[in-house]
Amino acid sequence: MRLTAPQVRGFRLRRQHVAGRDGADPVAIARRLVGVQAQVPSAAAQAVAVRTATGTAGDGTVDAALATGALLRTWSVRGTLHLLAADQAPAVLALLASARSWDKGSWQREFATAAQMDALAAGAAEVLADAVLTREELTAALVAHTREPGLAEALGSGWGAVLKPLAWQGLLCHGPPAGPRVTFTSPRVAVPGWPGLPDPDEAARTVVPAFLAAHGPATPAAFDAWLLRGATPKARLRRWFAGLVADGTLTEVDVDGETRHARTADLNDLAAAAPPGPRLLGPFDPYVLGAGTGDPDLVPPAHRKEVSRAAGWIAPVVLEAGRVVGTWSADDDRLAVTPFEAPLPDLEDERAVWSRVLGRALTLPG
Repeated sequence: MRLTAPQVRGFRLRRQHVAGRDGADPVAIARRLVGVQAQVPSAAAQAVAVRTATGTAGDGTVDAALATGALLRTWSVRGTLHLLAADQAPAVLALLASARSWDKGSWQREFATAAQMDALAAGAAEVLADAVLTREELTAALVAHTREPGLAEALGSGWGAVLKPLAWQGLLCHGPPAGPRVTFTSPRVAVPGWPGLPDPDEAARTVVPAFLAAHGPATPAAFDAWLLRGATPKARLRRWFAGLVADGTLTEVDVDGETRHARTADLNDLAAAAPPGPRLLGPFDPYVLGAGTGDPDLVPPAHRKEVSRAAGWIAPVVLEAGRVVGTWSADDDRLAVTPFEAPLPDLEDERAVWSRVLGRALTLPG
């Protein structure tokens, strides 16, 4: 089957609830997207709200889903904080844990030894079994448990380098905020009936198709770039995809001369797909992060630095035919757009959408 890049963009935008803004609720949206980046909580709330017909970033639906355990906030793909649907989180974490990126000598020389990580894992399982702790309380408890005072600095770091492997193993997640302070707990505390992590090969049978249902068609390398920045063992990655092709779940397709994988069930939708009209997406939007800013079909290479900025910031973007054609901001009540090239598409409908999402009337200049 031969497809074009515009068909792929159209398929992704429809499946990701951007074309029709037909997302049901934060949990369903997070499940469809296989996670919503939540390093910046307001960005996650915007990504959810803009995918619905009536939601706002301040409507509290994300917080409510976190409070019931239907959503989990934890370090996930690419080592970044995400909102994960609680029923999908075990499989995603299983794939991240299976790579055991913390076993690499370069990682251990910078952060913690293998023995120290084993001790931290055992400690986290015990001290978070029935507790919600601030970062300071967790650091003190783990230092006491491991008898490794030298780990205090790494444990207290806001980057969370030594905590991410614990999150990937299903031993730690974010708890409810304590005022301005972050808290941590166990997924067994946060999610009623938490099942633990499945076998990684079993997990791949659900996560790979789920990714392709929203972000496909894609190559195994593109999937791994989204998952772990390319850190999954290549033989394992090939086995996952080959097995899904063999049983008919996936089909190889040609996208402008490149062989990619799509869900077999999606082939008719792909053939009929076309990009919608112009769209504005907020910072750290999953549509951009799923393909990555290095995808030249999504972001013109000459303008990548305007989208992927210093300190890992991913700018709000303007889409035309599903491709990034500019960036935008909403300072006070003014929607300021910076196009890569003139002319810009008509953004009046998007102005109205983002007025609703942000809860204030925005105006377009001129």
